[in-house]
Amino acid sequence: MKTIIADTSCLIVYDKIGQLEILRQTLPNLIVTKEVEVEFGVLPDWVRIKELKDRGDYFKLLRNLGKGEASSISLALELDNSLLIMDEKKGRKVAQKLRIETIGSLGVLMKAKEKKIIKSVGAILNLIDGTDFRLSRAIREEILKESGELK
Repeated sequence: MKTIIADTSCLIVYDKIGQLEILRQTLPNLIVTKEVEVEFGVLPDWVRIKELKDRGDYFKLLRNLGKGEASSISLALELDNSLLIMDEKKGRKVAQKLRIETIGSLGVLMKAKEKKIIKSVGAILNLIDGTDFRLSRAIREEILKESGELK
């Protein structure tokens, strides 16, 4: 079973649209770092906080990334068989170079539909459109095609 680690951005976007429950049902046992908790604020009671054992990687990553991204990547390096939820392109590139499996907030939506937690990816994308989450038309169409909601 994979250890699911979340960066701040996915928590923020799902919170803004009132859909944190999608995260809980799709990827239970979500773990965040203390830095992510500080960035996000009061976490739902089902999200666990895990401290970094070694802060060496964290301090190296802080040179180019924010605290949430750096700590989340560092935690993924410490834990075997992890999946990192991260949306920021720069952080994802770093994580992938370090061979950390990543998924974004939109990938979570795809998993939620596969598991029949949500009926429509498009309906959730419409809610996300009302936030400051940047989503290009091309990516939106790709997500809708992959979810079978656009031909």
